[in-house]
Amino acid sequence: MWPLFYLRVVMQDIEKLEQELLAKIGSVTDLDSLESLRISALGKKGSVSLMMRGLGQMDPAERQEVAPKLNKLKITVGNAIDEAKSGLHAAALDAKLQQEKIDITLPARPEQIGRIHPISQVMDEITEIFAGMGFDIAEGPDIENDFNNFTALNIPPEHPARQMHDTFYLPEKEDGSRQLLRTHTSTVQIRTMQSQKPPHRIVVPGRTFRSDSDQTHTPMFHQIEGLVIDKTSHMGHLKGVLAEFCKAFFELEEVTMRFRPSYFPFTEPSAEMDIRCTFAGDHVKVGEGDDWLEILGCGMVNPRVLEHCGLDPAEYQGFAWGMGIDRIAMLKYGIPDLRAFFDSDLRWLKHYGFVPLDVPTLGGGLSR
Repeated sequence: MWPLFYLRVVMQDIEKLEQELLAKIGSVTDLDSLESLRISALGKKGSVSLMMRGLGQMDPAERQEVAPKLNKLKITVGNAIDEAKSGLHAAALDAKLQQEKIDITLPARPEQIGRIHPISQVMDEITEIFAGMGFDIAEGPDIENDFNNFTALNIPPEHPARQMHDTFYLPEKEDGSRQLLRTHTSTVQIRTMQSQKPPHRIVVPGRTFRSDSDQTHTPMFHQIEGLVIDKTSHMGHLKGVLAEFCKAFFELEEVTMRFRPSYFPFTEPSAEMDIRCTFAGDHVKVGEGDDWLEILGCGMVNPRVLEHCGLDPAEYQGFAWGMGIDRIAMLKYGIPDLRAFFDSDLRWLKHYGFVPLDVPTLGGGLSR
């Protein structure tokens, strides 16, 4: 049994500790300091916890007198810490809100609206026109084999296009064969004729690659080619399709065209199509004037190409054409330099780009 005076000392220590802790809690100004104070008071080795451990050394009568005081101390200190924590949280929130205060009377910030690249826009315009004529849109891989890119298109082994200075080749495989980056989208025409039965009526937009770079050529560019294969198509149908395309694309009532004989290994006869225009400084105006501008190549599909694809030239025939999307975009929208398409200049894109939701349609108009 502890002496009476010692019991009084313990009681006084409890009261003194309570006053000290409450004073410290009242003076705390941040949450980190408050947490440190909580640990020093109520933690496993805290001052209140150490005093409660002394209860085990007291007899029941003394414990019955001291224990309520210690429990009251623990509850009082815990409540004071919780109250201080709530106050500090509220103060921190008020300070943050004051710091992040928004003046709702200020004008709203202008929204940054993206733009559709002219290449994407023109590609959509062209596919919309041909889709309206009943053509399907076909796509294929950028990496091709030599047969689909050259041999099936009647391009001989000694043709300059097969050389490394014109074509991007991939490393040789173990069997000696080499794949390449397609030099035209005609490869998709070959794949279509090999995998599907005629009739075919397709257009093929996509990226193509050639080892060339200057103001009018880039190593990667975009093409769209068309193919019609059936039993009755002829050159007159080809001219009619291209005439309707030019009127729709340039949004003119009439476009004067001329076809000049040319040579392509994959068509026979072959032609290059020019449109009437006038050159005014750096711009070209289509549909008037006395000048001519070549925009695409075309012709009847060479019988050898049909044979390579497993079709009988005595039964099937058709026509094909191809044009550069980049160049026809420059022509329609007055873009002077082809290289600007790939500069990623946001100022240029803001000037020449198109509103995202302004989708080209034949009924609503192709361009704005």
